[in-house]
Amino acid sequence: MTPRTIRSVRAHTAQGGGADYHDQGDDHWIDDHIATPMAKYPDYRQSRRSFGLSVLGTLVVELEADDGTTGFAVTTAGEPGAFIAERHLARFLEGAPVQEVERIWDQMYSATLFYGRKGLVLNVISAVDLALWDLLGKLRDEPVYALLGGAVRDELVFYATGSRPDLAQQLGFIGGKMPLQHGPAEGSEGMAKTIARFASVRERVGPDFWLMLDCWMSLDLDYATRLGRALHEHGLRWIEEALPPDDYWSYAELRKRLPAELLVTTGEHEATRWGFRMLLEMGCCDFIQPDVNWCGGMTELMKISALADSRGALVIPHGSSVYSYHFAITRHNSPFCEFLMMHPEASEVVPMFSPLLLDEPVPVGGRMKLPDRPGFGVRLNPEVPLVRPYQH
Repeated sequence: MTPRTIRSVRAHTAQGGGADYHDQGDDHWIDDHIATPMAKYPDYRQSRRSFGLSVLGTLVVELEADDGTTGFAVTTAGEPGAFIAERHLARFLEGAPVQEVERIWDQMYSATLFYGRKGLVLNVISAVDLALWDLLGKLRDEPVYALLGGAVRDELVFYATGSRPDLAQQLGFIGGKMPLQHGPAEGSEGMAKTIARFASVRERVGPDFWLMLDCWMSLDLDYATRLGRALHEHGLRWIEEALPPDDYWSYAELRKRLPAELLVTTGEHEATRWGFRMLLEMGCCDFIQPDVNWCGGMTELMKISALADSRGALVIPHGSSVYSYHFAITRHNSPFCEFLMMHPEASEVVPMFSPLLLDEPVPVGGRMKLPDRPGFGVRLNPEVPLVRPYQH
């Protein structure tokens, strides 16, 4: 059979369309006084949107094959990402056989080394790569997880990230991860509030329910050490992304300073096998948390996972809905998943990428049997307006 080739690359933006899940408007837990690296400045302490967290917006990449079949994926990259996809990366895709995933990834990465390597460029490469996997699955009439080698378990098991772990427990999740609200700039008073809040939640959920803390790159080594030790007394299971992502040395030291049973985790804002190699070889964390929409896509995540597996480390992807679900169900070293509670009060289970995606599965009772629809099994919502700013 003659292999299908890629006819066109189309990059769209959808400001507030769902992929930039941080842009949820007022009165949403995800932007309610969460500690950040910018919290040292009082004017930017209350809201992450105040310093521009949501400024990029959503990028939707569509790849159309020569028979009209279309694959797509989303990420956070917006209009700058659309420019990169159409004006630079499209040359490595259009006319190429769809199944040449590895060659296409290498060309995109190698060609952007002079201005890429991490961040925005890797977000775009991730979206293109995921769209390619989606297209390949549709052409072969198979779900992406089948293309990756098939499921190793019958269902996915989830912990929930949100402001109400007690409600997550009632909904059947195995644990709850809370955002840290008060960082070093708020001194001893802020730390006391964090400890009191955590202790209160622990009392409500009991001793066996997992409780974790997401620090979103906001702490320094001394503060993270003191906070971790204090919350260890209340059963903190892991402290996540406590330090700036490039400070591998402090992560390694933090892991040494904290009790062995308190896990140190990170990787949400890391990219490529080389970044994760640093985390693993330097002993920075107990397990890694790559985001498949940001770290380089599915092609790169498989390499990252193999690297971790060779060291006996777990890979628990940062919440990215179907894009990580199709990966996790095929890997023994990804035994559970994150689910982001996108309901404003974290009291109901709602799709992460709504309204942008249709048919997006959600866990029931903290578990999910992944549908076997071709590709990633989701559709773009035609009612969400998309703009193509850089048609080539």
